[in-house]
Amino acid sequence: MSLPYTILILFIFSTSSSYLIPLAHSKIARLGISSKTLKNEPDGSTQKVDESDLKMYYFNQTLDHFTFTPESYMTFQQRYAIDSTHWGGAKANAPILAFLGEESSLDSDLAAIGFLRDNGPRLNALLVYIEHRYYGETMPFGSAEEALKNASTLGYLNAAQALADYAAILLHVKEKYSTNHSPIIVIGGSYGGMLAAWFRLKYPHIALGALASSAPLLYFEDTRPKFGYYYIVTKVFKEASERCYNTIRNSWKEIDRVAGKPNGLSILSKQFKTCDPLNGSFDIKDFLDTIYAEAVQYNRGPNFWVAKVCNAINANPPNRRYNLLDRIFAGVVALVGNRTCYDTKMFAQPTNNNIAWRWQVCKFYF
Repeated sequence: MSLPYTILILFIFSTSSSYLIPLAHSKIARLGISSKTLKNEPDGSTQKVDESDLKMYYFNQTLDHFTFTPESYMTFQQRYAIDSTHWGGAKANAPILAFLGEESSLDSDLAAIGFLRDNGPRLNALLVYIEHRYYGETMPFGSAEEALKNASTLGYLNAAQALADYAAILLHVKEKYSTNHSPIIVIGGSYGGMLAAWFRLKYPHIALGALASSAPLLYFEDTRPKFGYYYIVTKVFKEASERCYNTIRNSWKEIDRVAGKPNGLSILSKQFKTCDPLNGSFDIKDFLDTIYAEAVQYNRGPNFWVAKVCNAINANPPNRRYNLLDRIFAGVVALVGNRTCYDTKMFAQPTNNNIAWRWQVCKFYF
């Protein structure tokens, strides 16, 4: 018996025993909808947002939707945006497309999400974009410093509370526009796609359907292949270029070999132009691991990231002038850009978003 729910789910799930990246260096994969770190080139797939079409609002949101302690009645300001430019109106029962924010600020979401802008005019839809609690300007307790301070304040950051937030705002929007019969389709990508699917399941009286793009709904401990994510990373690089794949695989032993020399870490630091001295070979391996994983996860045009990395690695022939690690470094420059130095911890900076997301990842997987 099938569930009477409309959910479109697009995700990859598979296993293998051969990997591009040593599994000892693997870590829980990021679920973000777009890379917030690698910005070497403008993404030609996104459009410039016409801010004149958007109106920003703040909703007086409940801190805790599920308990009745004194703290649960606290409120905070949740940011959302509406574009009614092409909406067909309540009388026509024109639809509402609602983007459910993920682990990012609303500002970056608006710049990256083209689906609503592309399809809104054709569907005569009202477009709604909602920022996730604890991200961007949507901070309980008055500030990020207070909201992210400790486990007590972070305890209100979870998917269930976020879904209830979205339900409250969408009901408010329907009331505001007097549109009782306009169908709502919720939309999200990656973690936001998980939220969209879960929203349709939990609040079927609010959302008629959900578009859950690249939503790893089964990506949890005990329900996923342990190294399934890195199987995909390996598969994509191998299909892009066998030579590039082999160069990267061979580089791990070469890094260990160089690191084992007298002053080996200094040699590696100079080779990769690191901003700070390396404490061990793991520092540079972890950095490269993340470069390759991000290249696959956010592999997009106009110059696809995996192709950029591999083209740079393959451009230098294997000879004395261009050793193996020279070619690996060329791949880093191709993706990250030509910099005076490279911060091997660039993917782990303690930004507000990263602090909040680490908390959520911990709750997801452990």
